[in-house]
Amino acid sequence: MLIIDLRSDTVTQPTEEMRAAMAIAPVGDDVYGEDPTINELERYAAALVGKEAALFVPSGTMGNQIALLTHTRRGDEVVCDKDAHVFYYENAGAAALAGCQLRPLDHIDGRIAPEDFSNAIRAVDVHMPRTSLLWLENTHNRGGGTCYTPNQVEELATIAKKNNIMVHCDGARIFNAATHLKVDVSDLVAHCDSVMFCLSKGLCAPVGSILAGSSEFIDRARQTRKLLGGGMRQAGILAAAGIIAVGKMSARLAVDHANARIVAERLAANGVNINLDKLQTNIILFDPRPYYGVADECVLALKTRGVLASAFSKTAVRFVLHNDISEQHINSLTAVIAELFKKE
Repeated sequence: MLIIDLRSDTVTQPTEEMRAAMAIAPVGDDVYGEDPTINELERYAAALVGKEAALFVPSGTMGNQIALLTHTRRGDEVVCDKDAHVFYYENAGAAALAGCQLRPLDHIDGRIAPEDFSNAIRAVDVHMPRTSLLWLENTHNRGGGTCYTPNQVEELATIAKKNNIMVHCDGARIFNAATHLKVDVSDLVAHCDSVMFCLSKGLCAPVGSILAGSSEFIDRARQTRKLLGGGMRQAGILAAAGIIAVGKMSARLAVDHANARIVAERLAANGVNINLDKLQTNIILFDPRPYYGVADECVLALKTRGVLASAFSKTAVRFVLHNDISEQHINSLTAVIAELFKKE
C-alpha cells in the first residue's frame, strides 16, 4: 500500500543533495565558534532575513525558548494569541524556563488585531507585570497556515515600539508566508527584533532551526543556548543540509501550496466542510462532520487506506503538504477522498 503521510511537513526526508553535502561538510567545534559550515549557515541565514546575526539551534522550540529567555526577565508578561505555538505546544516553557506569564489574546486566523494588542499592554503599576514582548506567529499553525502581511506586522510593531516592547516572530514556516505573499522573507520580519525559522519542516533539512536578530541579541542568545544544552560540537554536518534548505528548498514551496489547493478543492467538491478562502499555504484544516462524528474517526478511516493525518481538534482534521508528496500521492489521495466523502 502506498503511504501518504500528511501529518506534518516535519516528516520530510533530506534530499540526496543534502545527504551528499553532509558527508563532505568541513567541520569544527561550534561551541568554540570553529565550525566553518555552521558559521557559513549563520551568516547566510542572517542575510536572508535582514538581521545582523543568526544562531543555529537544534529545534524551533529551543529557538523560541531562547528568544523568551533573552528578551525578557522573570515576572514579565508576553502577549501572544491564544492558539500560538508557544502557548499551545511548548510544554509551558515560558513559565518553567523564563518565568514569564503569557497573555493569550483572541485572533482572526492567527492574526492579532492592533486594538486588542493596545488594550492588552499593562500600565506601569506595582500590581502588574511588565509587558515586555509581543509574540507573532507567521505562518500560523493552528490558524491553518495563514499569514501576516508586512503591513500588518509593521502596524503591530509600531504600537510595540511606542511602548518599549520587543517583537519576536515565530516564523517556523516563514518561507511559506513569503512564498504566498510574494515578498522577501526580510520584508516580513523587518520590524521584528528577532525571528526563529525551521530548517526541518517544508525546507526538508533533517535537524535544526535558526534564531536571528541583532548582534548583541545573538551574543546573549548564544550563551542561553549553552545553558539549555544546545551547544553542539561538529554540527556542520547538520548545517550543510540547512544551507541547501534555505538556499534551494525555499524556492519550491509554491508546489506544496498548489498541491494543497488541489486537495482542498477536491474535499470541497465532495461536500466536506472546508473554507477555501482561508487556505493560503500548505496546511489544510477541514471538519469531517457529518461524514464522521469526530476527527479521530476520520483519521482512523484515512489511516486504514494509507493516508496519515492529524486530528487537530475534536472537529478538525489537518493535512500538511510537503516535498515528499508526489503527483502519484495526490492522485491516490483524490481516490481516497472520493471513497470516504461521497457527496449526496
